[in-house]
Amino acid sequence: MLQGWMQIALTLLIVIATTPLLGKYIARVFMGEKTLLNAVMNPLEKAIYVFSGIRPQEEMTGWQYAKAVLYSNLVMGILVYLILMLQRWLPLNPTNLGAPSWDLALHTTLSFLTNTDQQHYSGETTFSYASQTFALGFLMFTSAATGLAVGIAFIRGLTGRPLGNFYSDLIKSITRILLPISVIGGLLLILAGVPETLAGPATATTLEGATQVIARGPVAHFEIIKQLGENGGGFFGINSAHPFENPNGFTNLLEMWAMISIPTALIYTYGIFANNRKQAWLVFWMVFVIFVFLIGIAAVGEFQGNPLVNPLLGGQQPNLEGKEVRFGWAQTALWAVITTATMCGAVNGMHDSLMPTGGFATLFNMFLQIIWGGQGTGTAYLFIYLILAVFLTGLMVGRTPEFLGRKIEKSEIVLASVVLLVHPFAILIPWAITFGFPDTLSGISNPGFHGVSQVVYEYASAAANNGSGFEGLNDNTLWWNLSASVSMLAGRYISIIALLLLADSMSRKQLVPMTSGTLRTDTRLFTGVTSGVILILGALTFLPALVLGPIAEAFLIARGG
Repeated sequence: MLQGWMQIALTLLIVIATTPLLGKYIARVFMGEKTLLNAVMNPLEKAIYVFSGIRPQEEMTGWQYAKAVLYSNLVMGILVYLILMLQRWLPLNPTNLGAPSWDLALHTTLSFLTNTDQQHYSGETTFSYASQTFALGFLMFTSAATGLAVGIAFIRGLTGRPLGNFYSDLIKSITRILLPISVIGGLLLILAGVPETLAGPATATTLEGATQVIARGPVAHFEIIKQLGENGGGFFGINSAHPFENPNGFTNLLEMWAMISIPTALIYTYGIFANNRKQAWLVFWMVFVIFVFLIGIAAVGEFQGNPLVNPLLGGQQPNLEGKEVRFGWAQTALWAVITTATMCGAVNGMHDSLMPTGGFATLFNMFLQIIWGGQGTGTAYLFIYLILAVFLTGLMVGRTPEFLGRKIEKSEIVLASVVLLVHPFAILIPWAITFGFPDTLSGISNPGFHGVSQVVYEYASAAANNGSGFEGLNDNTLWWNLSASVSMLAGRYISIIALLLLADSMSRKQLVPMTSGTLRTDTRLFTGVTSGVILILGALTFLPALVLGPIAEAFLIARGG
């Protein structure tokens, strides 16, 4: 038990230590300051700008930034869809895989385009090396960079700066952040035993004399950007539980750090942009406390095991169902909370086998989307809650609310409401439709309350652009592929448009002089108010889904049902 808790504590200490270092570096990159990579990346970026005709110094409005996101993503989506449908005739297809169905290819394209990476297929038997590398791997970089660019644009607008240029931010996100860390991380994964080869599957003879075909491929470079970019889509069907994706404790630690490093660092980056690191740390610790609480309840649940099974084992035993023994209960529980907190979605164990407390923690993360949230966008969602907290406290004391010296008015509240309301609509409406036709649409493999969790998890994962799932759901059908696609698109692009318009509106406001009556947002009191707003507006929205799913299941198990 002590070893498991020490592993969790060590991982969290590493995250805390690297947050200001990476946060400061990201701020320097997007504030145009000198970094160690300037000598290498400046000529490369200039060549890209010249070749593509991008004018990086040209500032964009909120609408222009949003349209650039939509147009670029549309072009990338069409390109990737064509690669997937034509993979039969493309090179790097050693097992001669044919094209997937049109609806699976569409769902997969939109899934990776929106940084969701929800997989209704098994990678090694569905897509060729070319499709995995040039299509899905390409989107892993660009979708992560898109989210990071939007997050930086939002921070700029919130702190009174112009939003910047989307194409320049996209390129810098890749060349200065994602690519350099991926190169180092990929090499470390190769050294730790993760394969990187274009050779076809290996054939081996087992001890019993049978023939076994072992899938392999260019896994290491795919794995690191999958984690760092909060993508989550696995090269193999069982994702990071596969020994070729995550063979040992070192790779497990590295991949967990990669998942959480950028989302935590971006809060510190905001503090530098706002010239208020005190507020950044207060917000960081607020989220960290909720994060640790969720880790605690998930880990305790897995350590205590299943009370229905423990009597058969002669006493309390950790729940090891659906887990890799090399990771155990602690690292599986920690990973499950990190991957749903950061909207990565990669798994090193089966979430369907988590105890109800683990199911609660993972669903709670995806419902809120701010612990720590998606790549870039999670930080923006977090500050939406801060804006609403300022608005509500301003109403209570009878003052016009202000945030960072700028008035919060009707248009900002409308846009903030859109960001928060899109998410429950994208989850609860298709969830209700699915249960309206359970025999023809649901594909549920578990009865009762766990089946409820299965369905709501799938849509929460899609709308939150997370991608993980309670496996066992028969999700490779026309209904699931199309309905989940709608949730992914709504959760990604409607929110991004509203965030950019809100940031644009804030950037154009005049500074209001600070007075004795100004509500300071860098105090413990206001941070506590914000946490209350998060729990009231965020958690209560989805309380019925939580009650009908993991909470009810926990009570059922506790009474021996």
